[in-house]
Amino acid sequence: MSDVTSRRVVLQPSGVEVIFAWFQRVISAYCLLFGILYWIKLIGFYPGPLWRFDLMPVHWQVAAVVLAVFFPFAAAGLWMLASWGPVIWFICAATETVMYAGFPELFGHHLLIVVSHAAVAVLYIVFRVIIYLQKRPVRH
Repeated sequence: MSDVTSRRVVLQPSGVEVIFAWFQRVISAYCLLFGILYWIKLIGFYPGPLWRFDLMPVHWQVAAVVLAVFFPFAAAGLWMLASWGPVIWFICAATETVMYAGFPELFGHHLLIVVSHAAVAVLYIVFRVIIYLQKRPVRH
C-alpha cells in the first residue's frame, strides 16, 4: 500500500449535518410551493377578485413578481445545498415579513407566515451553531 492511499481520510457528514441537509430540502419544497402560489396569482388562475397581474394594486404587483421569481430560485439553492440558497430564502422571508408585519393595511395580516419564517430562521441558526461546535477543534 502506498503512502498516498494509507493517508486518505474519508469525511463523513455527522448526523446533525445529514438532518440539516434534509431540513434545507424540506424548506426548499415549501419555497417551491410558495413560488408556485405567487405564479398562480400572477397569471390569474387564483379565484380572488384582484388576483390577476393587471388588476393588482402596484404594491402587490411589485411584491408578487419579486417573490414569484425569488422563491423558486431559493428552492433550487436550498435543494442543491448551495451556500446562496439560504441567502435567497432570507431575502424572501424578510420581504414577506416586512409585507405582512410592517404593512398589514396593504398586504393583510398573516401572522402564521411571519411566525413560520422566524421559526425556520431560528432552526437554521441552531443547526449552524451545533455544526460549528462539532467541527471546532477540541482543546485540552
